[in-house]
Amino acid sequence: MKNISVIGAGTMGNGIAHVFAQNGFTVNLVDVNPSQLQRAMDTINKNLDRQLLKGTITEEQKKATLANITVTSIIAEGVKNAELVVEAASENVDLKLSIFEQMDMYAPAGCILATNTSSISITKIAAVTKRPGLVIGMHFMNPVPVMKLVEIINGYATKKEVTATIVELSKQLGKIPCAVNDYPGFIANRILMPMINEAIYSLYEGVAGVEEIDTVMKLGMAHPMGPLQLADFIGLDVCLSILKVLQDGFGNPKYAACPLLVNMVLAGKLGVKSGEGFYTYTAGSKELVVSERFK
Repeated sequence: MKNISVIGAGTMGNGIAHVFAQNGFTVNLVDVNPSQLQRAMDTINKNLDRQLLKGTITEEQKKATLANITVTSIIAEGVKNAELVVEAASENVDLKLSIFEQMDMYAPAGCILATNTSSISITKIAAVTKRPGLVIGMHFMNPVPVMKLVEIINGYATKKEVTATIVELSKQLGKIPCAVNDYPGFIANRILMPMINEAIYSLYEGVAGVEEIDTVMKLGMAHPMGPLQLADFIGLDVCLSILKVLQDGFGNPKYAACPLLVNMVLAGKLGVKSGEGFYTYTAGSKELVVSERFK
C-alpha cells in the first residue's frame, strides 16, 4: 500500500497527511476549500521546520515529505487511485455520511475506507457504502505527528484482514495501534469524556477552581495535562458533541453534559480555537492564564 488519500485538511487531516508523507507514502490531501488546503500545507511546512530544528529529520527528508503530498478540491480526483482513504472532516455525522457516499462512489473497488472519527458509529458510517467490510475507524490523536496512539475501531462488518492491514500500516507510521470494537465513544472517549465532564461539574459546583482541578490531576494522577486544559485543547464543542453521542448511544444519564459546558459552547467559548475556554489564549504566548470568568 503506497497511495493514500486524506479527506479534510483541518488540524487532524493535515497531521495525518504529514505522517503518511513523512513515512514514504504518496498522499492526496482533499478539501473543498482551496484556502484550507493552503493553510494545511503552511502548517505541515512549519511542523517539518520544527522537526528540522530539533534534529529529528534532515532537510532532504523535509523536501521528500512535501514532495509526497498533492492537494485537490475535487474528491473524485483525490481518491481515484487510492488504496486507503482516511476521512478527517468535522465530527458531524451527516457530513461524514455524505463524504463516505462519495468516497465509496469514486474510490477503487478494493480501497479501504477509514474514518478518523472520535465517537461516531463505524457501523452507521459503513452502512451508507457498498463495501461495509472495507470500512474501519482509524482514530489518530492530536497532534498527529507527536502522539503515538492510533485507536483502530472495527465496525460490525469490518473484515479481519482489513483490521490486520490497518494495524500493520499504523506500525509502519511509527504508531502504536490498539484495536477496539464499535460502541459509543469506543475506548478513548468513553473513558476520557466522563472524566472531563466530572471536572467541569466540580468547577460548576464550586468544589475547586480551574487551576486546582488541573493541578490535582497533573500532580496526583500523573496526567501531563489537566482535564480542563485538555478540554480547551480538544474543543469544548467537540467534547459536548461526544458526550451527546455517549448519552444517545447508551441512554444513560451519567453521560449528560454539565450545564456549564453547554452554556460555554452556546456562548462561543470553545477553548484554544476561539481564544477562550477555561483558560484564555494569546497568540505567541505559552503562559496558561485562567479565564476571567473563573477567577
